[in-house]
Amino acid sequence: MDKYISIVDDEEDIVELVSLHLKKNYYKTLEFYSAKSFFASLKERIPDLVILDLMLPDMDGIDICKQLKSDRKYKNIPIIMLTAKQDEIDRIIGLEIGADDYVTKPFSPRELVARVKAVLRRPNIDNNDVENKSILNIDGLIYIDLLKYEVYDNKNNKIFLTIKEFNLLKTFIQKRGWVFSREKLLNKIWGEVIVIDRTIDVHINHLRKKLGKVGELIKNVRGIGYKLDNEK
Repeated sequence: MDKYISIVDDEEDIVELVSLHLKKNYYKTLEFYSAKSFFASLKERIPDLVILDLMLPDMDGIDICKQLKSDRKYKNIPIIMLTAKQDEIDRIIGLEIGADDYVTKPFSPRELVARVKAVLRRPNIDNNDVENKSILNIDGLIYIDLLKYEVYDNKNNKIFLTIKEFNLLKTFIQKRGWVFSREKLLNKIWGEVIVIDRTIDVHINHLRKKLGKVGELIKNVRGIGYKLDNEK
């Protein structure tokens, strides 16, 4: 699987140098010269790792790191801080707020690539523990926390669902593309409680409305039931 690495630095020669050596090692690179362009890119693709300069024209690297680590969608992205600052306090602050490594300029490109490989090899504790395995998403547009029974859009706004609506969404996302009959959904969500097929239709309609555009992905399969479509 291709690994995408975002390089965020306002020095063009540094970006080109880092990008060149990463590509030689079969990584794909995304290049940004400002925080604004980098954050805009996250809506299209979440990178596997970020190489982040501490000093940018529009935002401090420490603040960028804080913002990434405070957002459930991006907090698991590994970050290597790249900076001309060599003060110990800067390294400590960077690591304390969640950066995975810290490289000072001037640097050896080969060493930087080695650090990238080392960071990407590390087991991500957040991704391996039960809590973070419980955070699912639909095309980066909706995020579902299975432990907290909470749903958020990609702007971090909470979407309020009933328990039945939540469990329907959970069922669809865990088996995306599978077709569920009304009978199967009734048995799975309502159990032994006696309800009519129309109950499913009503709850699906409410769920679709609450999810907005994402709700359009919940498709009716004529004569059978419903599924969460694999295509937008």
